[in-house]
Amino acid sequence: MGESNTINRPIAHIERTIISAMRHNKSALGLAILLVLLGFVCVFSLATGAVAIPPSQVIAVLGHQLQVSLPWDFEPRHHAILISIRLPRVLLGILIGGGLAISGAAMQGLFRNPLADPGLIGVSSGAAVAAVAVIVLGSSALDFATLALGPFALSLAAFGGGAATTFLVYSLSLVHGRVAVSTMLLAGIAVNAMAGAITGIFTFVADDAQLRSLTFWSLGSLGGATWPTVGATAPLIGFSTLAVLRYARPLNVLLLGEDEAGHLGYRVERLKRSLVLLVAIAVGAAVAVAGIIGFVGLIVPHLLRITLGPDNRFLLPGSVLLGASLLVGADTIARVLVAPAELPIGIVTAIIGGPFFMYLLQRGRRLGRY
Repeated sequence: MGESNTINRPIAHIERTIISAMRHNKSALGLAILLVLLGFVCVFSLATGAVAIPPSQVIAVLGHQLQVSLPWDFEPRHHAILISIRLPRVLLGILIGGGLAISGAAMQGLFRNPLADPGLIGVSSGAAVAAVAVIVLGSSALDFATLALGPFALSLAAFGGGAATTFLVYSLSLVHGRVAVSTMLLAGIAVNAMAGAITGIFTFVADDAQLRSLTFWSLGSLGGATWPTVGATAPLIGFSTLAVLRYARPLNVLLLGEDEAGHLGYRVERLKRSLVLLVAIAVGAAVAVAGIIGFVGLIVPHLLRITLGPDNRFLLPGSVLLGASLLVGADTIARVLVAPAELPIGIVTAIIGGPFFMYLLQRGRRLGRY
C-alpha cells in the first residue's frame, strides 16, 4: 500500500503540471486572439466613416508614418483624414478602453467580487460633479478659472473632482490605520449618492444650452480626440495600466484573503493604496477627456474571467486588449449609426453591455455563483 502511494504521488504531480501547462497555453492563445482582434477592429474603424477608405490604404498610410515601405499606394486626402481625424480618435479609444477595463479588473480583484466596478471608489461621480460645475458656473462664479485654463478647464476640473472624491472615499474607509474593503464599498456608495444629488442640483439650475452640454458629456464621447488630447492622456493612463499589470501576482494571492496574503509576505495595505491610486488616475483621466462611459470596466474583466480564467497574469493584459477593442468598436458604431450625426458612445456601450451583463448574471445564477 505504501509503495502504491509512493508511485502515485509523482504521477499526480505530473498530471497537475500537464493541466497547468494546458491552461497556460490556452490563456496565452486567448491573449494572441485578443491582440489580433484589436488590430482588426482598429483597421476597420480607421477605414469606416463618411469617407470610406480601403483597408489596404489604411495599412499603407500607417506604414508610411512608420517609415515602412508597402506595395500599396494611398491618396493624399485619405492620409489627411486618417492622420488628423481618425487615428487620434482610435488611439484615444484604445487608451480609455484599456484603462477602464484593467481598472475594473483591479477593483474586482481588490474587492474579491466579480461585480465590482471602478465607479465604486467615487472617481466617476466626483468627476461628473466638477465637470457639471464648470459647465453651469463657468460663465459666472467660475469665470476666472475658465478664462485662465481655457479649453482645458473642463478636463482638469473633471480629473481634480475624481481625485478629490477618491481621496474622500479612501479616508472614510480607514479603520485603525487599515483600509477596510467593505467600508470602502459603503463609503463609495454614500459618496456616489451625494455626488449624484449635487449633480442633480446643477442640472436643475442649468439653462437649455448648459443642459445639452452636460447631457452629452455625461453620456461620453470620443469626438474631442486630437493629438494634444492623446498626448496629455497617454502618460496618465499608460503609466497606470503598466503599473497595475505589475500587481498581477499580488492580486492572485489576495484571492486567498488579506490575512493569507500578509502571511505570504505581501504588504496588503500598500497594495490596496497603490491600486486605488492607480485606478483613480486612469479612470479620472478617461472621464476627463471622454465623459462617463459605463459597462466597460464591469463587463470586460467579467467575461475574460469566464473564458481565460481568474489568473490575473492573463486577466489584466486580456482586459486591456478586449477593453480597447470594445471601445474602439463602440465608437465606430456611434460614428456611423446615425451619420452624419454622432451617437454618444455611452449609449452604445450601455446597449451592448446591459443585455450582455444580464445574460452573465442569469448564467451565474444557473451555476449557483450569485
